[in-house]
Amino acid sequence: MNEHGIEELIGTIYEMVQDAKNVPFSGGNCSVERERVLDLLDEISNKLPGELKQARTICESRDTMITNAKREADAIRKAAHAEAKELVTREAIYQEAKEQANEMIRNAQEKIKELKQVTMNYVDDSLRETEEAIAQALAEVRDSRAKFSAVVNPKPVVRNSVIIEDV
Repeated sequence: MNEHGIEELIGTIYEMVQDAKNVPFSGGNCSVERERVLDLLDEISNKLPGELKQARTICESRDTMITNAKREADAIRKAAHAEAKELVTREAIYQEAKEQANEMIRNAQEKIKELKQVTMNYVDDSLRETEEAIAQALAEVRDSRAKFSAVVNPKPVVRNSVIIEDV
């Protein structure tokens, strides 16, 4: 037996049939070497189980690889989905925190504005009260000074056209 592949053996049989001579008066039948064809068919028969087993092994290996690839692709897709969901959640948390921070800033600015107005009013009231107290004190000082001045420098009193000086 030859150590040829199945395809080559089938090719050899095909050539033998094609090159075979027609048998006269047989209507297109031809004559081939029976022993040679049987030997080739035996060789094909012997090789076929090994090659079928090898083909099955290759198919099983391919199926296993496809299954593993699908499983890995599903795991990658699930991980990507989970990561995307996590990123969306983080973005939502970030946006909410940003909005809260902006709200806190607005509230603080309003409170500062209110405190500034209250402080200005308080300072204005305090200055007005101080001004009034100083004005009143100044009036008292002027009045006291006038009284003191009147005591120190008495003015002559005129009565009935007579000037009388106080002693």
